[in-house]
Amino acid sequence: MSERLLPGLKNRILQFLARNLPGATTMRVRLNRWRGVNIGKDVWIGYDTIIETSCPHLVTIRDRAAIGMRVTIIAHNREQRGVIIEEDVSLGAGVIVLPNVTIGRGAIVTAGSVVTKSVPPKTMMQGNPARPIATVEIPFGLNVSVKEFAKGLKPIRPAEPELDT
Repeated sequence: MSERLLPGLKNRILQFLARNLPGATTMRVRLNRWRGVNIGKDVWIGYDTIIETSCPHLVTIRDRAAIGMRVTIIAHNREQRGVIIEEDVSLGAGVIVLPNVTIGRGAIVTAGSVVTKSVPPKTMMQGNPARPIATVEIPFGLNVSVKEFAKGLKPIRPAEPELDT
């Protein structure tokens, strides 16, 4: 019994520390790597973020991704498995990512959104469930100003309803 209990206990202790300790680019990243999360370079993980409680190895976070505070990433539910967060992705505060989802390179998910399906690259998503609202020309990185980023956003217009004639 202790053979199964000890790894689970270690995982939960590391998860607790990763959620609560400072160090969005250092300590939180390191602790989640020790848990088994596949994390690239220059990743930022916000305070109180939950990354897959029992199967952390099912989550991949690629280079330069920014995971906002209080984000929840759930990577398994019955037969659905895995979450991939590609390079230069930005997840706003309180985002929930459900299993079997890939968030494409340079995509942005706005605060409080729930991601139920994969997100195309360079797309801004919003809502519950998250829907595309804009295309992203310039990924929102640490060395990109808000003004420069905003200039590269192109709104996605919803389809006009057809009129009966």
